[in-house]
Amino acid sequence: MLDLLRTAYGDLSRVFSALTPDEGWRPTGCAGWTPVDLGFHLLGDARRALVALNTPVEEPVDTDAVDYWTAWRPPAPGDEEELWSTRIAASVHGGLPGIAGRYAETTAAVLVAAGRVGAADRVRTQGRVLTVADLLSTLVVEAAVHHLDLVVHLGERPGPSAAPLAEVRRVLAGLLGSPLPAGWDDVTAARRGTGREPLTGADGVALGPAAERFPLFG
Repeated sequence: MLDLLRTAYGDLSRVFSALTPDEGWRPTGCAGWTPVDLGFHLLGDARRALVALNTPVEEPVDTDAVDYWTAWRPPAPGDEEELWSTRIAASVHGGLPGIAGRYAETTAAVLVAAGRVGAADRVRTQGRVLTVADLLSTLVVEAAVHHLDLVVHLGERPGPSAAPLAEVRRVLAGLLGSPLPAGWDDVTAARRGTGREPLTGADGVALGPAAERFPLFG
C-alpha cells in the first residue's frame, strides 16, 4: 500500500507543481473550489496523515479501509461554510506555488513516516482507529479522487495512475457489496461512485435496486 500512496502522491505533486497561475483559479470537480482551494484541502489531509502516523495507539481497530468511507457523504444543505472557510484559509498561504511546495514537502514526510511503521500497527484519525495499511488506503483514495477533481477542467493535465484508481474501485465495490458495472472503466467508476457524475439510465438497469445507494461516498 505504501507504493500505491507514493504513486498517488507523486502524481498529484507533479500536477500541482506544473500548474500555471491562471490554471490555479480555474474550477475543479469540487463545486466552489479552485485548484488553490483543493490544494489547501489536500495539504490538510497530508498533515492529518503525518500526525496519525506519528501517534500510534493501543486501542482495538474499529474501522477498515472500506468502512472508513461510510461517514463521508456529498455535502448537505448548509455545508457551504466549510467551502468558504477553505477558500479563506487557502488565500493566505501564498497562492498555488506556496501550497504546491508545502504539499510536496508534507507528502514526502508522510511517505517517510509510513515507511517507519508496520502495516498492522494501529493509528487514530478522524476519531477512528485503523491499521496503518488501511490508513494508507484511505489516503490513496482521497488523493486519486481529488486528482480527478483537479484535472477535470484541465484536459491537458494527466490524471491519476491506474493503480490508485484500481484501489478506488476496490473500495467502492466494498461499499456496494458487489462489483461495479463491468462497462465502467476505473475513472468512470471513481466519478460515478462518488457522485461526481450522474448515473445513466443504463447504469440504473445494470445496478438494479443498488442504484439507490449511489453515491457510495462523496
